[in-house]
Parts: sequence; C-alpha cells; structure tokens
Amino acid sequence: MKNKSWLILLPLLLIAGLIGWQLIDRLQEEGGGAKGKKQQTRPIPVEVANIEHGDIELRRVFSGTLQAYTEFVVAPKVSGRIEQIEVDLADLVTRGQTLARLDNDEYVQAVRQAEADLAVAQANLAEAESLLKIAARELQRVEQLRQKGVSSESQRDTAKADQLAKQAHVEVTKAQMIRAQAALETARIRLGYTQVKADWGSGSERRVVAERYVDEGETVSANAQLLRIVELDPMKAIFFVTERDYPSLHPGQRASLTTDAYPGESFDAEIVRISPVFRENTRQAHVELKVVNPELRLKPGLFVRVDLVLAQAKSVVIVPQQALAKRNAQNGVFVVDVAGKQVSWRPVSLGIRHAQRVEIAGEGLQGRVVVLGQQLLDDGSSIVIADDGKADRP
Repeated sequence: MKNKSWLILLPLLLIAGLIGWQLIDRLQEEGGGAKGKKQQTRPIPVEVANIEHGDIELRRVFSGTLQAYTEFVVAPKVSGRIEQIEVDLADLVTRGQTLARLDNDEYVQAVRQAEADLAVAQANLAEAESLLKIAARELQRVEQLRQKGVSSESQRDTAKADQLAKQAHVEVTKAQMIRAQAALETARIRLGYTQVKADWGSGSERRVVAERYVDEGETVSANAQLLRIVELDPMKAIFFVTERDYPSLHPGQRASLTTDAYPGESFDAEIVRISPVFRENTRQAHVELKVVNPELRLKPGLFVRVDLVLAQAKSVVIVPQQALAKRNAQNGVFVVDVAGKQVSWRPVSLGIRHAQRVEIAGEGLQGRVVVLGQQLLDDGSSIVIADDGKADRP
C-alpha cells in the first residue's frame, strides 16, 4: 500500500517542483537580462484534461422533514363516558368507520321525550283542526239563517270571529308541532354523536391512528381529543431554500428523496407549494413536496434529503473547474494545440457548475485544456505535458 501511495504522489511532487522552478525562473527573467530571455523559451510543465461535449445539470440536496399530508383530531360533539374505543395506535381506519362509543342512556331518553312532545303537538293540531271545522259549519249555518231573516248581523259576526280564532289556533299548533319535530331531530342527532366516526372530506379512503389520548371508562367533555388520525399516502416533505435557489423552483418540479431509514433507496416526489414570502429570521422560504407512499413505509417525522435538478443544459462544452483562469478580469481557459506543445488563451462565458465541472461557451474549444500550471501561462506559451499518456485517457 505504501509503494502505491508513493507512485501516486511522485508525479504530483515532480509537477510541483517543476512549477516552483519555473516561478523562480520567471522572477529571474524579470531582473536577469539576457539570461532571463534565454530561460523564457523553456516549456512550462502542466497537466491537461479533455474538453467534453455533452449534458450537464445543476443539482442541489436540501435537508427536510416528512409530515403527514393531512391529519385531524377525533373529538366527540357531546360529553359522556367512553364505553368503547374501537381502534388503537397504528390501526388503519376507513372513512365513516365508528372509532368510539359513548354512554348514550341520557340521549336515548331525550329522544323518547322529544317523541312524546311531538305526539302531544300532533294531537293538539288534530283537535285544533276539528274545532276549526266546527266553527266553519257554525258560520255556514248562521249565514243560511241570516238569508232567511232568522239570525242577526251580530250573530254572524260572533260566528265569524270564532272561526278566525280557531284558524289562528290551528296555525299555533302547527308551529308547535314543527318545533317538536325539530326538537326530536336534534335529540336524534345528539344521540348519533355518541358514536364517534372517522369523517373526512377528501383524500384517500384509509388513514392511520397516530395517537390515542384516552382510555375506555373515562368521562370526556364535548370536543375533547380522543385520537389523532393521519394520512400517510401521499405524504409531504418540508424543506427551506435560500434566495439563491428560490428562482429555480416551481410547482410540478420532480425530486428524489432519500432517508437513513431505507439506505440505498430513493422515493419520487413533486413540488406542490412554494411560499411566496421569506422568513425574516432565516431568509429562507418554505417549500412543500408531495411524496407517493403506497406501502406506507415513510413515516411523519423522518429526516430526508431532497435531491433536485435546478438547471439543465444539453450538448454543451464542459471542462473541469480547475481549468478556469483569469486574464485581465476575463474568464478563460488555455487550450492545448494538437501537437501538445503550445497553448492558446480562449475567453469563455460560464454556465452551470456542478461536481467540479463547468459549462463554458466560446470560440476554439476543442481538444484539451490545462488544469494545473496555468498560473505561469500566457497566450502562445510553450508547455510540456506531465504524464501525457494519462491525460489522453478518458
């Protein structure tokens, strides 16, 4: 192993020594007269790499947390003693399933009383309608007698007033019956509330019990928490981005998730929401992903790494990042000629950077570029390529 390490380090040490020697020569050239001019012709040792033509993408990995896509707390709408809880922690529940039952004796009696009140109201209405019929017949009889001249105008007025009173009594008893019907319906609804059901509006048909807060036999008040139900398929992942990456994100963008719970596996995700504001204390924006989880393997609270492609470029020129240099505040690279003896300075514009590779654009970008030793180079400088055979290999 030691011999192999020396074999790897030896070329690097030789290159570093040659570069140092050339730096000393360069300093001597600046103040050494004719001797410096003579040394100026010496080739400069460099390392090179091939210029690639292909695709490149900018990727970012963000840290995030899994959360249930939706959740709700099961609570009774009426108070009472818990007789039975049908589910426990981690149990699957379906929409409309009965989860708990409360003691309903009091509510059963309330229904019976409301039914009795409705029966009384119906009887009163029947009586009132019967009295109205009698009053109508009496008014008709008085009208007939008046036409024969037997009854007086005052008798007709009395009969008419009695009929109107009976009509009003009928309307009152109808209203009382409607009120009794409403009271009965209310009592039945409250009786139904003693069976606590899993009701949710949208999403998947099955969910999971995440927490259980009470036991059988406890007396609870209305709206007391009994269970927490969560939806695990799909799930959502939450992470935060800085100003630099924010413009590259958009809803519908695909992502890949990994977690320590399942090493070597990845899960598909999609951005569904991006916060329109940044948090002032962190200068970061909230991003939400939808994660498909049909086997319910992912759980809320798990730490995840979100791998996102922020930008892509196809069929472009790519070089190692070490090849970049600056001359007169201009980015560029030194391109090696076909013979491998001389370099040319090529100004470039930069694109995507990822994994020590960078997209560039410019003229004459073919062949190989210098990746080590370009500090000593100028346009047209002579070079000698260290380990040239290795440099040619892809």
